[in-house]
Amino acid sequence: MKFKLDENFGKRTQRIFIEAGHDVKTVYEEKLSGQSDDKIFSHCGKENRCLVTLDLDFANVLRFPPEKSSGIVIVRTPQNPSLELLEDLVAKFMKALEVSEFKQDLWIVEIGRIRIHQKEN
Repeated sequence: MKFKLDENFGKRTQRIFIEAGHDVKTVYEEKLSGQSDDKIFSHCGKENRCLVTLDLDFANVLRFPPEKSSGIVIVRTPQNPSLELLEDLVAKFMKALEVSEFKQDLWIVEIGRIRIHQKEN
């Protein structure tokens, strides 16, 4: 699968995706840091990449419809999470991908659960 990591993720998180066999780019390496959410979302849509972010603004499915991209994953953490917690949540998402189909949905990965908002047909 193809992913784009928002600017709040670093090389260690990127490595988790790579080791799981995914094609992953970062907002930082594509010089999109500091760009608007709309521009980042549009860029993901053009590249057919699923956006992975900590930014809860992307949970607004009216503003950022997941079906107009390859999906959105929001990793929801308590304020000032440790790097270990962040990596644990990303690993939890990777494990869920092994058993669940992910296609143009919004997944919210939290401690103890993953919520999936699917588009209505």
